[in-house]
Amino acid sequence: MIMVSVIVVEDNVDSMGVLCEFLQIKDLDVIGRGKNGQDAIKLYSQLHPDAVIMDVMMPEFDGYYGLEGIKKIDPNAVVVMVTADKTDATRKKLMDLNASSVLYKPNDVNKIKPTVETLVSKKVQSIKF
Repeated sequence: MIMVSVIVVEDNVDSMGVLCEFLQIKDLDVIGRGKNGQDAIKLYSQLHPDAVIMDVMMPEFDGYYGLEGIKKIDPNAVVVMVTADKTDATRKKLMDLNASSVLYKPNDVNKIKPTVETLVSKKVQSIKF
């Protein structure tokens, strides 16, 4: 089985630690960590992970900024956005920016691995040789 590489972008240090540990237990390879949308773009361009797991609400450069920047680098990038904000406005904005998926805190944490693996396998299958 191929290990899926991910970067995690979360401004809360405790949440970051717990999430990264959880992902590693679930056999996802956390190759980078960032604290805002600007970090996300930089890490994505340097590390080229299979997927990005990113919080929406962060100071300075939020997840919208990071998502938009990553999609400019790679329109097919797998970016899973994580938020506690269940408003239609947030969901619409994330879909308009082409988020791969939206998961809601705290209930959807167990959906991260299957969501990431499904999205990454779809992306791999869509690549034409």
